[in-house]
Amino acid sequence: MKKFKFLGLVMACILSVSMIAGCGNAAGGKTDAESASGEKTTFTVGFDAEFPPYGYMDDNGDYTGFDLELAEEVCNRNGWTLVKQPIDWDAKDAELNSGTIDCIWNGFTINGREDQYTFTEPYVDNSQVVIVTDESIKGLADLEGKNVGVQKDSSALAALEGDRADVAATFADLTQYGDYNTAFMDLEQGVLDAVCIDIGVANYLVGQKDSGFYILDEQLSSEQYGVGFKLGNEELRDTVQATLNEMAEDGTLDAIAQKYADYGIPESVCLGK
Repeated sequence: MKKFKFLGLVMACILSVSMIAGCGNAAGGKTDAESASGEKTTFTVGFDAEFPPYGYMDDNGDYTGFDLELAEEVCNRNGWTLVKQPIDWDAKDAELNSGTIDCIWNGFTINGREDQYTFTEPYVDNSQVVIVTDESIKGLADLEGKNVGVQKDSSALAALEGDRADVAATFADLTQYGDYNTAFMDLEQGVLDAVCIDIGVANYLVGQKDSGFYILDEQLSSEQYGVGFKLGNEELRDTVQATLNEMAEDGTLDAIAQKYADYGIPESVCLGK
């Protein structure tokens, strides 16, 4: 964005406010909020607010999670203010392309999306698993004739529509949900026989219950998480990547991961390993 001298003081003020609020730059692919000097001031992260332990609302009503804590540290090191922007997961592309958010950072799978976004290097190895309440269900073959739930536009759904389509073909029904909390409640109430889900989220949800929920040993698929930016926005991606590398080298990334040890995060962190 440029300020033209002949527009005068009033237009200069308007442009300065506009820079702070942030605007899309088609040529550079930026959605950054900038100061009058062109320096970035905020970093807006789009996330699913019902995707623990990566992003969720805690008991105090604050948004937190493994990914959001990583983003907070990235912002601290770059002098940015973190803006946590909850989004509908199936609207994430519209949010990113419109410039409402700078990136998608919330257990966001790289695999199969490499040509759709500009990604950081993977920082978490993740798997898709199945939660059940019936102990007689021992493996994927036992899901034949069962009612199964999955989140819309999720990696688990991609697996069931892709390499594991043969498994999905045996289900009595495959229901898509807007969020996993609702699917988990339906599982608890017996509406569903199983939920296909990311292992970290599965560990978190099962960990909230004393008993009665089981994660199958047989997995649907494996994948890697990265931070996704609008395709072509390499400048911002490179800044975030360099900061994540620093965090991996000085132990900060692992320290944050240890806070979520009960949810399988530490052994999944792969950046810098």
